[in-house]
Amino acid sequence: MLWRRNKKRRDQPTPRRAARQRRPAYEWLILTLMLLVAFAVKALDPTPMQILRNYTFDSYQRIKPRVYGGEPVRIVDLDDESLKRYGQWPWPRTMFAKLLQRLGDDGVASVSFDGFFAEPDGKSPQQIASALSGQNDLQNLVAQLKDLPDNDNVLAEAMKQVPTVLGFSLSQTPPNWPMKPKYGVTISGPNPAPFLQHKPGYVTDLPALEAAAAGIGSVNPNSDPDGGFRRIPLIVAADKIYASLAAESLRVATGGSTYIVKTSGGSGEMNYGQETGVVSVRLGGPQQNWIVPTDSEGAMWLYLTPDVPDRYIPAYKVLDGTADPEKLAGNIVLIGTSAHGLQDIRLTALGQMPGVVLHAQAIEQILEETYLRRPDFAQAAELLALLLFGGFMIMLLSRVGAIWGAAVGGAGVMSCVAASWFAFIRLGWLVEPVFPAAAASILYVVATSLKYLREERQKAQIRGAFSRYLSPDLVEQVAADPNKLKLGGEMREITIMFQDIRGFTTISEQFDAGGLAKFINGFLTPMTGIVLKNRGTVDKYIGDCIMALWNAPLDDQTHAINACRCALEMRNVNYGPLAEKIKAEAEAEGRKYLPIKIGIGLNTGVCCVGNLGSEQRFDYSVLGDDVNLASRIEGQTKYYGVILAVSDKTKQMAPDFATLELDLLTVKGKTEPVRIHTLVGDEEFAKRPAFKAAEKIHDAMIAAYRGQRWDEAEKLCDEASAACDEMGVPMPGFYSLIKERIEEFRVIPPPVDWDGVFVATEK
Repeated sequence: MLWRRNKKRRDQPTPRRAARQRRPAYEWLILTLMLLVAFAVKALDPTPMQILRNYTFDSYQRIKPRVYGGEPVRIVDLDDESLKRYGQWPWPRTMFAKLLQRLGDDGVASVSFDGFFAEPDGKSPQQIASALSGQNDLQNLVAQLKDLPDNDNVLAEAMKQVPTVLGFSLSQTPPNWPMKPKYGVTISGPNPAPFLQHKPGYVTDLPALEAAAAGIGSVNPNSDPDGGFRRIPLIVAADKIYASLAAESLRVATGGSTYIVKTSGGSGEMNYGQETGVVSVRLGGPQQNWIVPTDSEGAMWLYLTPDVPDRYIPAYKVLDGTADPEKLAGNIVLIGTSAHGLQDIRLTALGQMPGVVLHAQAIEQILEETYLRRPDFAQAAELLALLLFGGFMIMLLSRVGAIWGAAVGGAGVMSCVAASWFAFIRLGWLVEPVFPAAAASILYVVATSLKYLREERQKAQIRGAFSRYLSPDLVEQVAADPNKLKLGGEMREITIMFQDIRGFTTISEQFDAGGLAKFINGFLTPMTGIVLKNRGTVDKYIGDCIMALWNAPLDDQTHAINACRCALEMRNVNYGPLAEKIKAEAEAEGRKYLPIKIGIGLNTGVCCVGNLGSEQRFDYSVLGDDVNLASRIEGQTKYYGVILAVSDKTKQMAPDFATLELDLLTVKGKTEPVRIHTLVGDEEFAKRPAFKAAEKIHDAMIAAYRGQRWDEAEKLCDEASAACDEMGVPMPGFYSLIKERIEEFRVIPPPVDWDGVFVATEK
């Protein structure tokens, strides 16, 4: 029997064993979700994923850009200074002819124009003669102009002397005349045209210029969905396959005649029954050529260097003969522009660059044989990594908690990033770590969501138990960490407010107990709302008094500013909807309406904040001298005839608010005097001319008063009172108080060492 009972116990599932029995369905749910999300995103490859992937690769280039090695590639820059010196754009073709002649004299290997000459030169003499042909009195001039050389012919003759590459641009409209490439294209494998950047037409150069050029290439870079330029095509398609400007620059410079385009399934390339586009482009001349890896569209990935000045030579230096010949001799030269007005600026992984730089950097990469590529197997490798990592995470999360799962998952994500980074710096491969990392994050979120729901149920029980005793902020803190339910505190800087109803005894005489409670609740509710609205915490209600604080229990870097805003909003209790409501209730109940007058005191200082009380019962509160000082300051508002009074520390932490100094005051129970101010307005109020005028007179009055210049101070009291009336914050009680003191000092002068301090005898 004993053996049978033990056997029965072993057969019964323990809580741990029961949990493990329940988890397989949970794991399959995660696996299904992972596969659905992974395959859907991979299959659709939405634009946000493309942008995120490109941003990752951009980050790699920003961290480790290609090092500029001073390759023999130069940009003759049509910069702002060149345009300033040689006239506005467009320049006449004779200017470009002169530029070519200068470059030829310096012995350049080739010259490429990042642009095209699609129309006759409007500044050519023949064009001007045509425009003037209708003027009878200018026929001699017209005849002379027609005899002059045509600007386009001058440029064509210059191009025959220097190996020149012209540009063209793909277009949706048919061309005016067909291009005649100066090279052949050999294809190894299936036809690449369906995969290439393709448009039905193109905009090309004038036939005479094209015939004189040694080459012609596309100036169209590839832009991504976010507007960035990360690739540049080596070949494009229209009515036939054409080379790019970068490829043509190298071909012409090295004396080449043919491009060899290898596609998937070509010689030595396996395609497993699928055509995946271009694999590489072979270019160059008989003495030196390069096999450039490309993406399926025949474009090479740009691996950029920062836009270094050494790459540029201003066009005006070439034209005036001051350019360094050593920087040009034997170099591949591209003519482009960095002038902002010509708007040839492109967004790249390293920021904005002139468009011509993309062609120059592509040529530099080919010369260095420094390439970036996204291998054909990259997507399969990323999906395999996702499945392996995802399966491992599923098994792991079924056995460990959220913290260990996050640690291992984080290590896995870092491993993916590290592997991707290693592939980038060592192999030039672009393999994204984002997709596996995102899937791992989804797995972790789903796996921990159930635990989160269980914890939320526990927190709901805590909230229900303590919501009647603690403030909402404290309830949330206790729910997040039950260990906070213990005695203790911390020292931190806070701003404390005390707000009290003046003459509350007189008001309370109108009510019975129920009516008084209703009245107090009706007053405290909107006042509490103002505190919470301004990020404060109501510490306690003391009868008709509200004690509130800022920067506890939650951090608030602008606690004094928020407290001042709250106080200013409370000051308007005698106006607006609340006053109308209280008045309407008094009239409805047949009571005499007594406007509510309040006093508010603010102080800022370091206090002990935390759960204070006894082991049996405690509350979140605050202790310290600065709390008492805030209470004393509020008590003095009635004496000084103001609604709002703040300490000097609070004023210093809210320096842009409008304040007027009240006194140097030693409050009851203290020995050190404090400087107190009345708060009259916010930052915008402080900028008003009326306040600035009142402040100037008020400060002068305070100075005269403390300097014992009684007549001057008394006169300034009247002026300051009038100025306060003018700015909309009357303070007659305060200035009457100062005048009363002056009268007393005239009878009984203050001591010789009097420093202006007033000692309060009441709280």
